[in-house]
Amino acid sequence: MATTIEYIETNGIKIPLIFESDKRLPLATMQFIFTDSGSITDTTKAGLAKISARVMNEGTKELGSSAFAEALESRAIHISASTGVETFVIEVGSLTENFDEGLQYFEDILKSPNFTKEALQKVKTTSIGSLTRKENDFDYIAAKELKAVLFKGTSLENPSSGTVASLKSINLEDVQKFIKTNLVSSKLIVVLGGDINLKETKKKIVKIINNVAVGTKTITQRREVITKPQISILKKETEQAYVYFGSPYHMQEGDKDYYKARVAMFILGTGGFGSRLMEEVRVKRGLAYSAYARVSVTKSSSYVTGYLQTKLESMDEAKKTVEDVIATFVKKGVTQEELEQTKKFLLGSEPLRVETMSQRLSRTFMEYYKGEELGSSVKELQKIEKLQLKDLNTFIKNHKEILDLSFAIVTK
Repeated sequence: MATTIEYIETNGIKIPLIFESDKRLPLATMQFIFTDSGSITDTTKAGLAKISARVMNEGTKELGSSAFAEALESRAIHISASTGVETFVIEVGSLTENFDEGLQYFEDILKSPNFTKEALQKVKTTSIGSLTRKENDFDYIAAKELKAVLFKGTSLENPSSGTVASLKSINLEDVQKFIKTNLVSSKLIVVLGGDINLKETKKKIVKIINNVAVGTKTITQRREVITKPQISILKKETEQAYVYFGSPYHMQEGDKDYYKARVAMFILGTGGFGSRLMEEVRVKRGLAYSAYARVSVTKSSSYVTGYLQTKLESMDEAKKTVEDVIATFVKKGVTQEELEQTKKFLLGSEPLRVETMSQRLSRTFMEYYKGEELGSSVKELQKIEKLQLKDLNTFIKNHKEILDLSFAIVTK
């Protein structure tokens, strides 16, 4: 059941196809993943990528939303479009016996999406309603504000879901232009898996690909975190203080030392109980129910973020505790016991991360997307197993940029 990379050649370009055969169940799935096509492209109207994906979920112009959904449901076929920060994904899944029909409906969506004013208005109304309901979701507000602080002056400062004002401004021409620019074969990576005949399915995929323009492949540009720490405090009618924090992280995607960052951040704040932040903030001081920090290293950005909730009167103490914990972490590093416990968890939980075909396909996609060789995730675990304490602590001490903490706090 090893995942492999094939290629589809059509219209003068080679399109990568990540494939895994799995005949244990009569199921099949396919994703069209368009790179440099997610919310990072929302440079003029925040939320345009997500709105475009939701319009693609409204069926075809010929059938409309309801009839298209009924046709899929009667055949147990699932088709959906979604966006990440850097990618736009359209997926189809079904029983193997219905997969050919699923591919035909998938093709219909690409050929004739429901680009009507009625479909767009429906999507905008539900999206604006969702944003309005988040007005009292203070975790959402604090997280959104932190991104605005960290990435001020770039497209990442805008919420991927947009704002009420930006969503109202989106028109049908905006959506059509977005789809025309981004859903192109030059940006495409195909992910395919299940109980299917690869040779025959590739022929059908070529037919689908030929319905989209070749377009222009673009390279994802970096968005840098601000260099001077900032604090933004938002006043709301709240019973708790929501403390969100973040900092730059000087690492590029595909960095040979990423495995060290993974171990270090697990010890600092990703590992739940036993992590430094949880121990100091909750266990020792009782300032919060939980405290968390993680590192994100992608093509478009690299940064550390974390959060906690605390009593209003404990806000300043909680903020200072976060700063002190991270300062001590950078200055003194970690202990041998912390390293050994982290190794045990990361190595021991590995089978849970690759137990399904979907997980394995996703892992291979990420290896390819990041420009790594197949199997690099396994080699990363081998590096973690051999990691020495002195090497990890040297790495931690060399990343003093995580001390440049910015905060977004919602309080009363």
